[in-house]
Amino acid sequence: MFEIVRYTAVKADEWNAFVARSKNGTFLFDRGYMDYHSDRFCDYSLMFYAGGRLLAVLPAHASGDTLCSHRGLTYGGLLMSEQLTIAETMTLFRELNDMLRAEGFRHVSYKAIPWIYHRLSAEEDLYALYHECKARIVARDYSTNIFLGANLRWERVRRRGIVRAERAGLYVEISDSYGDFWQVLADNLGTKYGVRPVHTLDEIELLHQRFPKNIVLYQAVRDGEVLGGVVLYVTPQVVHAQYSSATPEGKSLGAIDLIYDRIMHQDYKDYPYFDFGRSTENADGSGLNETLVFQKEGFGARGLCYDIYEWDV
Repeated sequence: MFEIVRYTAVKADEWNAFVARSKNGTFLFDRGYMDYHSDRFCDYSLMFYAGGRLLAVLPAHASGDTLCSHRGLTYGGLLMSEQLTIAETMTLFRELNDMLRAEGFRHVSYKAIPWIYHRLSAEEDLYALYHECKARIVARDYSTNIFLGANLRWERVRRRGIVRAERAGLYVEISDSYGDFWQVLADNLGTKYGVRPVHTLDEIELLHQRFPKNIVLYQAVRDGEVLGGVVLYVTPQVVHAQYSSATPEGKSLGAIDLIYDRIMHQDYKDYPYFDFGRSTENADGSGLNETLVFQKEGFGARGLCYDIYEWDV
C-alpha cells in the first residue's frame, strides 16, 4: 500500500511543509533544525506515500544494523497526517519492517513523541508498536510539566525567590545575545556534572537565527551582569525549558524564580503546557535527580514519561 522513500535534500521543502501541518510535529523535525548536526548521524529518514499523498514521515538515522528515530533529538517517532487512519498505520509499520529487513536492518530504536506535544491525538503509532511490532520499552525518562490552566500554587520557597530577586534589583529581559548566558551555563554544568551543554554557542546561535520565534532566551540581569537565564523551545502546544542555569549569586537571589514568573504568569500564561524536561542522569532514564525534581515541583510541575521502544524486524 505504501511507497516508502528515503529522504534526500531535494525533498526538504516537501518534508518541512508536511512537518508544519502534521498532527504531532514540532520545529525540531524541520530540516533546518535536524540537519545542524547531520555530520554526526547517518541520516535514514523515511517518507510514506499512499496514492501519491504524503501521509507520514519518520526522522531517523542508521547505526549499524539498527534504525534509530532519532538519538540526536529530544523526542522522535512517526509524524502523521490528520488523514492517516489506525488501520493504515498498522499497515505502515508492517511494510516498514519488511523494507528494513530487505535493507539489512535487524533492530529499530524508537523515541515516542510525548502526548503533550500533539496538536491532535496521535498515538496510533504506540498501538501499532505493541500489536504489529511486538515492541518493548527499553528506557523510560522522567520529565515534569505544568498544565498552565490548572494554576497550581507555587511552593513558598519559589514565591519568596521572586520577592528576593525584585528587592535585589534584578530584572528580566529577552535577549538575542547568547554568549554571556552560555558561559554561565557551561560553568554550571562543568562544575556540577563535569559536562558541557548539548549545543555549542555557535550551534545555538545558528538555531536561534533559523527559528527566532521558537528559540527564545530569557535572562535575569542586574547592573548589566547576567545572573541567570532560561532558553525556551516554543512549539504549538508546549513551552519547553531547554536550558536553565544561574550563577551562584543568581541562585541565592532567586534569578530563575523571577524568570519563570514572567514566562508562566505573563508571556506564556495562555499556553496549554510548560515542560521542564528530564530530571534524570543516565541515558536509560535512571538516576532520578531528586533535588532538581523538587525544584520543578515547587513551580507546580508533575510527571511525564519519555519512552524509548525497541523491536526486531
